[in-house]
Amino acid sequence: MTKDVIALTPKMPDTWALLAGLYAGGPGLTVDTGNDGAVVQLCAADGRPLVSLEAPLLVQVPGEAERLLGGQVPVPEGAFWWTEARASTAAPEAERLAGSVAGRLTTLLGGTAWPPGAATTDVVPVEQDAEVTARPAAGGAHPTVDVLTESTAVVMCDRPLIPLSAWLSHILRAAVESRRALQIVTPPGVRLSLPLRTALTGAPNRWVVKDPDCGYYDGLSGAVLRWQDGTFAPARDAEGRAVVAEAFSAPSPASERQLIVAFRTVHNADENLVIGRALEAAWQALTGAAPAGWGTAEPINLPWSARQLTDLARDRAPEPTHLLAVGDPGRPALAGLRVTRVERGVAVDATLTLGYGASEAPPLDAVEALAETLADRHCLAHLLVSLRRGRRDLAVPGHFEAPPIPVSYTLGAAGVSTAGMAHASRPPLALRPTPLGPAAEPALHYALGDGTDAGAWPVLERLMAHIEAGSASAP
Repeated sequence: MTKDVIALTPKMPDTWALLAGLYAGGPGLTVDTGNDGAVVQLCAADGRPLVSLEAPLLVQVPGEAERLLGGQVPVPEGAFWWTEARASTAAPEAERLAGSVAGRLTTLLGGTAWPPGAATTDVVPVEQDAEVTARPAAGGAHPTVDVLTESTAVVMCDRPLIPLSAWLSHILRAAVESRRALQIVTPPGVRLSLPLRTALTGAPNRWVVKDPDCGYYDGLSGAVLRWQDGTFAPARDAEGRAVVAEAFSAPSPASERQLIVAFRTVHNADENLVIGRALEAAWQALTGAAPAGWGTAEPINLPWSARQLTDLARDRAPEPTHLLAVGDPGRPALAGLRVTRVERGVAVDATLTLGYGASEAPPLDAVEALAETLADRHCLAHLLVSLRRGRRDLAVPGHFEAPPIPVSYTLGAAGVSTAGMAHASRPPLALRPTPLGPAAEPALHYALGDGTDAGAWPVLERLMAHIEAGSASAP
């Protein structure tokens, strides 16, 4: 397993500081670059990759270091620089070498390193005649890919919480472009951040958890896995069925919950469009504050600005743009946004997830007012609100979590018009929607329950089928 060491410094690591860090292994090492220069890699003379050093990132969002690293190390006050070093398994000295790189940076620039005790300023000699156990990934892959096959890019990680970092995001994009799966291998007890869990959704991408009993299993589905033909794939019993690992059956926390607010807005593609205002309105309605920060990877590093994220999406158009947002540390909240061009203009798909502890009540009474705000001011297409048992900190464990249960569904004015008001307002169910927004072009809000009765799922399915039938019969 690779080991990560992160330097948190109040000053930007300049060229001289980085050179001091890179000399942690003495003059016998070589330096290579990857990912268009965003990664500097220390290699032994025989070509073994030892430490990959990511480009420093200025983090301006309070609470991000604590969210991703825990409270084990003091964080510099105000904005700080996050510099990540990944030690490979190519040599036993690599982990100490990564610690020395980070330690030299913090010695010169101030700040701290994570994990506690990893940082030193020692010169770490590397045995040049050691057996070569790994080589840099071939085929233009990111230098921190551990195993690259025809079908799969494998990354091995060992840290308590694995985020959707810039380097993992790059590997995922490269895997998609080369038609490969991304499979992340971790020890037991590791958790994923919610953005990374979302990015890995769906085979052939996998979270592969080592397990002393079954060998490996999928941390998201529980399927026992075997390395077969260059990839991790489900093991089968004598009847050809997938086998579920016993370690996956641990119960979800009964006292902690997550509120999931997923919606789409569709806007005219004009120069006055500002993306993110609908998400900002949802955050304000449910937490009493705007998002704290946004970015394209974790740590989420930029102070919240709807105009800045609009500029990024406009620069990337017509390609889709994927963005992340995070809230104030006191109320765990994370959101993903996907901005795409559609026939009617620009579509923004947002999923906001908020965490609540045993003594905290999710604000279900604010949902209908939020739906009306989105319908009236933000071109709502549809909104689904659901509730689930899950960790307050929104981290994803490697065991079973119960699926969310629907609380309400809101169909925007355009959808109501397409399906027909008379049809959409009279589903063959024991519920009647509430009109929201302008009386001439209302949205319809369907209350489905309080998020505790799984019977809301078949009700939602019948409702969606009814609405789709009306839309399909529209002239």
